[in-house]
Amino acid sequence: MSIKNWEESDKPREKLLGYGGHALSDAELIAILLGSGTKDENVLALSQRILLHAKNNLHQLGKMKPSDLKQFKGIGDSKAVVLLAALELGKRKSISDAAIIEKITCAKEAYDVLAPFFIDLDFEEFWCVFLNNNNKCLRCIRISQGGLTSTSVDVRKIFKYALELGAISIILAHNHPSGSLKPSESDIALTKKIYEGAKILDLRIVDHLIITTGGFYSFADAGLL
Repeated sequence: MSIKNWEESDKPREKLLGYGGHALSDAELIAILLGSGTKDENVLALSQRILLHAKNNLHQLGKMKPSDLKQFKGIGDSKAVVLLAALELGKRKSISDAAIIEKITCAKEAYDVLAPFFIDLDFEEFWCVFLNNNNKCLRCIRISQGGLTSTSVDVRKIFKYALELGAISIILAHNHPSGSLKPSESDIALTKKIYEGAKILDLRIVDHLIITTGGFYSFADAGLL
């Protein structure tokens, strides 16, 4: 049935106006962005099909390219661009929300700050959070960008930023695009190398997080620091 024939309270736009965005499903929100479906499929059904293709995972949807979306009948350049722009805004909102955190006192707070930087990445990146003596975040900086399974890290670069910012402690983080939260031998060796180097400069390595779309692994919580 065409959405035009639905009850007013069930139509996505009217539902948002009456109850707020939180009352809508992901598919309903996407339907609002797309605006219309095809003569054979209403916009909500189209949205549900797109989500199903992305395994009902917005992170997976965010990885799709315009060409991927245009494979669906009823999706052209304009609709693909609108949808991807909305997903990008959501990602930037997450980064803005993370910046509000005044202090980082545990692994979960560090994850909340860092996770938005790794959203939708298909390759590894290595980041550092530099903290002052009150555990306040001075800056989050990407140290390196690599391939699907690894990234090369210049340890000197980490310490250079720390000294320039006047940091007292550092949180290390990198992602595993594979989804595995298990640290590799090279992850452990690199952490030890940075930890030992930091002691010479009177810097403290607070934690090292491995981040995936499913959560995080904390070296500190695991007793590896």
